[in-house]
Amino acid sequence: MYLLILTLPLLGSLITGFLGRFLGRYGAGIFSTACVTGSMLMSLLAFYEVGFTNTPCYLILTNWITSGIFSISWGFLFDSLTCVMLLVVTIVSTLVHLYSIKYMENDPHSPRFMAFLQIFTFFMLMLVTADNLVQMFLGWEGVGISSYLLINFWHTRYWANQSALKALLVNRIGDFSLSIGIFLTFYVFRSVEYSLIFPMIPLFLDSYIYFLGLKLHSLTTISFFLFLGAVGKSAQLGLHTWLPDAMEGPTPVSALIHAATMVTAGVFLLVRFSPLFEFTPFILFLMVVFGSLTAFFASMVGVFQNDLKKIIAYSTCSQLGYMVFCCGLSNYAVTMFHLSNHAFFKALLFLCAGSVIHAISDEQDIRKMGSLINFLPLTYSVMLIGTLALTGFPFLTGFYSKDFILELSQVFRYSNIELTYKSFACWLGNTSVFFTAFYSFRLIYLTFINNPNTHRILLNKVHESSFLMYFPLIILAVGSLFIGFLTKDFFIGPGSNFWNNAIFTLPTNSVYFEAEFLPTGIKWLPFVLSFLGIILATSINITNFNLYNSSKWSPILYFTTFLVSKKWFIDILYNRTLVKLILNFGYRTSFKTFDRGFIELLGPYGISKLVLSYSRKIMHLQTGQITHYLFFMVLGICFFVIGLPYIIFDPFSFLLDYRLIGLFFLLVPLN
Repeated sequence: MYLLILTLPLLGSLITGFLGRFLGRYGAGIFSTACVTGSMLMSLLAFYEVGFTNTPCYLILTNWITSGIFSISWGFLFDSLTCVMLLVVTIVSTLVHLYSIKYMENDPHSPRFMAFLQIFTFFMLMLVTADNLVQMFLGWEGVGISSYLLINFWHTRYWANQSALKALLVNRIGDFSLSIGIFLTFYVFRSVEYSLIFPMIPLFLDSYIYFLGLKLHSLTTISFFLFLGAVGKSAQLGLHTWLPDAMEGPTPVSALIHAATMVTAGVFLLVRFSPLFEFTPFILFLMVVFGSLTAFFASMVGVFQNDLKKIIAYSTCSQLGYMVFCCGLSNYAVTMFHLSNHAFFKALLFLCAGSVIHAISDEQDIRKMGSLINFLPLTYSVMLIGTLALTGFPFLTGFYSKDFILELSQVFRYSNIELTYKSFACWLGNTSVFFTAFYSFRLIYLTFINNPNTHRILLNKVHESSFLMYFPLIILAVGSLFIGFLTKDFFIGPGSNFWNNAIFTLPTNSVYFEAEFLPTGIKWLPFVLSFLGIILATSINITNFNLYNSSKWSPILYFTTFLVSKKWFIDILYNRTLVKLILNFGYRTSFKTFDRGFIELLGPYGISKLVLSYSRKIMHLQTGQITHYLFFMVLGICFFVIGLPYIIFDPFSFLLDYRLIGLFFLLVPLN
């Protein structure tokens, strides 16, 4: 049963990809959806067996690589952490497959699209079920190449091609860092298997690596490179630039990437290696700083976006920041709780966006929409539920996890522990709540409620989607309403043994109980900020309220909004510093000097020219005159008689021999 969870999407991908023309569009869609649905049903059974009956499953199939002490097997680890990820991935993937049957029905290559979706799901399942770092890295790289294929699915579009390349190249940085972390892990622990690495970590607290005269702490160095890998995959600040551009792919791809796969892989890596990060406080500090800055940055940038899908993409980036800085607070169970909750309402938002785009002829600019509530009432209703869950409205799914993360960050402000950076992260996280509520309801107003800005002919064609598209929306809306409440107790409830040994937290870093005794006003702070964001969005979009003219700080607001609307100029800084420098070096030095110059002149081009030049010179020796041929014959005989012994025994005096000089002058008249 456990192996079928992985093999069904792989089998479905191969059959759909190679036999898609025989299955047809609907046949490929139904078959691929059936395969992923079977995987989801068995994931539910595995979740019950492992999570509720506390019986983890550990499978080893066969040896994979063996070289000395380096030995890797095809092994699969099904613990509570793995089963939660299996459930998240397969549920969202099943609904996305079902949604795609109708969404991609007019595309001539829909069987190929379904095959790509399944192989994406398979590699994500491979990543989360691996019992060693190398097998996990196989799934990690497979998810990367699958995302490239899906973002670039409409490869005739220029921006789709460029966005896919950008996603692939930016992720190369994180993947390279992760590979270095894997090498260092084997160098220090002599193994890459989780079951051997994690128990030995306390024994290496005083272990150091010496590199180029530097003395580096082993655990901190390994954790640093693993964290950089997660920064690239989960689009944290600095390597986040690929995430908004990934919206060029079809909308079901965006839902799958942002809700259950790809970006959640980095967070899963941080949670899986909790036994390592707990002993590296500096890396926990980096997680808090990067996560809180990412949440704040993405929420501010999302305010000024006008593309329907990019607004939700920056929302994903912001929520990933919450997950990462919650890992920095050593609350990995809360991170997984928010990850599973986020999957439902983020998939709901993206699929609702796809329903809107599908209804109004592929228009994505929210400034050209409006008044769609009259034409798409079901889509509006479920998208409002997803938006409220995202903003942390009380008793919806997002409320139980995101607000608890903010409460945990508040604990350190009111404790005796002087950790300034955690207080800093607390305020950044709470400020992000305000901006999240603002841009979420700005999207609702401009898309559904405000006066329409589109053409009447186009507006008259707007209609609600078919059953195959709105059924997944209803399921995700129900999940966005109730999943947080239903899973709170056994995910993060006091005394719950659901996670067992899958997650490790030092007792000194556990602050669950302290969060329960915070002042009531502090607990209400996220809701108040969210409510203020909704009020501001309503004031701007319903009334004639002008924020600039009504404030004496308007010059500062103008400058701030200009800066944020340009995404803090991070893309421009990258292009003008790193990208331009690397391109110039690659063209002038690497390409022109080495490739076209040094290597090519000594290699194929130079050798071919040399052979051609000397062959033309040798051709002139064939004159047809017997005197010339006689000269070369005598010269060859003299060489073997006189010169060959010198070459064998004394090659340096060969050219100085007087007999050779005399012979030369003797034979000159023969020429």
